[in-house]
Amino acid sequence: MPITPLKSSAGQPPQALADIADTVQIMLARIRQGGAQVALEYAHQLDGWQGEVAVSRAQIDAAVARVPQALKDDITWAHDNISRFAEAQRATAQDMQVELRPGLIAGQKQIPLGAAGCYVPGGRYTHIASALMSIGTARVAGVKDITAVSPPNGAAGIPDEMLFAMDLAGASRILTLGGVQGVAAMAYGLFGAPAADILVGPGNAYVAEAKRQLFGPIGIDMFAGPTDSLVLADHTADPEVVAVDLVGQAEHGATSPVWLATTHRPLAEAVLRIVPDLIADLPEPNRSAAATAWADLAEVVVCDTREEMAQYADAKAPEHLHVQADDLPWWRDRLFAYGSLFLGEQTTVAFGDKAAGPNHVLPTSGAARYTGGLSVHKFLKTVTWQQVDDRALPELARVSAAISREERMEGHARSADIRLTRLSPTPKLAANT
Repeated sequence: MPITPLKSSAGQPPQALADIADTVQIMLARIRQGGAQVALEYAHQLDGWQGEVAVSRAQIDAAVARVPQALKDDITWAHDNISRFAEAQRATAQDMQVELRPGLIAGQKQIPLGAAGCYVPGGRYTHIASALMSIGTARVAGVKDITAVSPPNGAAGIPDEMLFAMDLAGASRILTLGGVQGVAAMAYGLFGAPAADILVGPGNAYVAEAKRQLFGPIGIDMFAGPTDSLVLADHTADPEVVAVDLVGQAEHGATSPVWLATTHRPLAEAVLRIVPDLIADLPEPNRSAAATAWADLAEVVVCDTREEMAQYADAKAPEHLHVQADDLPWWRDRLFAYGSLFLGEQTTVAFGDKAAGPNHVLPTSGAARYTGGLSVHKFLKTVTWQQVDDRALPELARVSAAISREERMEGHARSADIRLTRLSPTPKLAANT
């Protein structure tokens, strides 16, 4: 039977994407040409920042001293989880070599990038966890130089607790810059930073567009849009818990959709009754953000079977996928399109957003169909090498020349031929080199 919608989305509101793209293109071109001075002008104009861009060691130390010890302990606890998970990921990325045929040896190496730029969003919310997720993961991957930027919070600059987190995570330098100018400073190597090899971290539409336009010569983590979240629930779920989780994710912003799919219609109807009251109880500006997201973008659907729920989830490919249902191993093995999976009602998405360990920089807008989130692998280049000696050379040269001529690439064929006509012993590859 078809899935029954109890609440449908009105669709994403129209956005002035062309205007954003044009604005970002102009800003990047101006900063590329004018360098730090133009970036500073944008900081004055858009961030209202009049202080020094580079945060000094003395300023960081003073900020750290002002952070309450209990908060330091909590941030450190989260950082430990995130780092330990990243370290476990790093252990899965191994150098290797294999002798494909006698005398033909090939391998791969995992090489950390030289310089990373980490954008840490600020503004309405102080995203402490994002600093840990991006900077800390780059550090575990082995990136030697990490520039972190974040917008100022008024005349005080970057909040003390954010500076503590950025420093704890291992930033080589911290710049008080937001938006396009912050991304450009990392990309072009301004204010004492080397030009970044990769740009990572979430941000607003202008930040995302700047990363998109810079992609190519510079790597990025992903093309990111508004955050999204889907809950799959059956008759065992608690309607109030489900509702709280949906509202918690909706407060990200007015363009952040949340979805619920369930096989239990009474649960869906209860959630629809509960959510408005939960939103009304939020402080501003969270209340307005969640109310708009719920009214315009939320979906609540009833499915006949858990397989229908799984199909709905696979089609959505959500950034966050939270299962509050029986038989969690079945769901873990069945689902395949998501940024991160949260199994069981005790495992709220908020844990993953802040402190659980796996990275919270995740694919949005359906991109989870083809990619995962930020990880140590994003900061590593998996490169290959090969070496041939006289045992493999004759047949390898013959086959390569034959295929080259079939492709009408005579120059390639001759570079193989000459190794046959001037065959000479080559040194054997030493073990584990």
